Amino acid sequence: MVVLVSGGAGFIGSHVCEALLKEGKQVICIDDLNDYYDPRYKQENIVALKSKNFVHYKADITNFSQIRSIFQKNKISNVVHLAARVGIRHSLQKPQLYEKTNILGTLHLLLLAKKYATRNFIFGSSSSVYGNSKAPFKEGAKTSLPLNPYAMTKLAGEMLCYSFSSRYEMSTTCLRFFSVYGPRGRPDMAPYIFTQNNIQRKEIMLFGDGTNRRDYTHVFDITQGILKALETRGSFETINLGNSKPISLSELIKKIEDCTGKKTIIKQQNSLEHEAKITSAHISKAKRLLNWTPTVRFEKGIEHFVSWYQENRVSS
Repeated sequence: MVVLVSGGAGFIGSHVCEALLKEGKQVICIDDLNDYYDPRYKQENIVALKSKNFVHYKADITNFSQIRSIFQKNKISNVVHLAARVGIRHSLQKPQLYEKTNILGTLHLLLLAKKYATRNFIFGSSSSVYGNSKAPFKEGAKTSLPLNPYAMTKLAGEMLCYSFSSRYEMSTTCLRFFSVYGPRGRPDMAPYIFTQNNIQRKEIMLFGDGTNRRDYTHVFDITQGILKALETRGSFETINLGNSKPISLSELIKKIEDCTGKKTIIKQQNSLEHEAKITSAHISKAKRLLNWTPTVRFEKGIEHFVSWYQENRVSS
């Protein structure tokens, strides 16, 4: 099996590449190493993945000729598409960039996956597509009212996957990730920011009263879900991957304080209208179709993350 992982040097992508290499798979990584956050972290991930079965191409998925040449050179059997412009707040500032990367880039990969007859196409989607739907979110819930450009582009990516699956009988699976955290985590997400600022004795911006809840899901569990989806061939599916136990921001802050032994400095801000009040995954479909259930408890997962941060980022 030769698996192309777009965004393979990033947070989730590097964990997926690592797991595939451990299984003896050949991995083709595409990542443009953009500067949304410090590119050194992605470069470190690539160095750690060094293997005779691993090849990294510094390429942009919006450049069709670049990506086509990669497909031409490698006998790719499966695609795990994780490359994307991420971050809800950033998408409000640069919506055109999100449209180009997340929609056009996805279209390019689907076109090439069809042309070269790949076995399976896995698309990394997001819980943000649900907006303010009633929790817990079920895959059949209404998703026509995205709250921000990022969510809109993820919905568009899912629609592209569906159109290719129905028109060309491609096996495509859209996995909706819920607030992924863990080692190598993105510096723009709450677990990372709160841990960093707690340790550095800097204030955090708390939007709202701390009762907003997120379904924090450890990257180990997300990676296992992706691997199981690769083993499952079908037509088209959207599947939630979440811990199914929403945690409030106040609880997240308290757990980080317990791990560091330091009190967090908080600056209260008004709630953000473009962000959901709660995310919560209904995961019966993942259990049924993928035989997947989350295994990492939030308390242990945060302890693991804070420990990783202290060992790998404090001296940076």
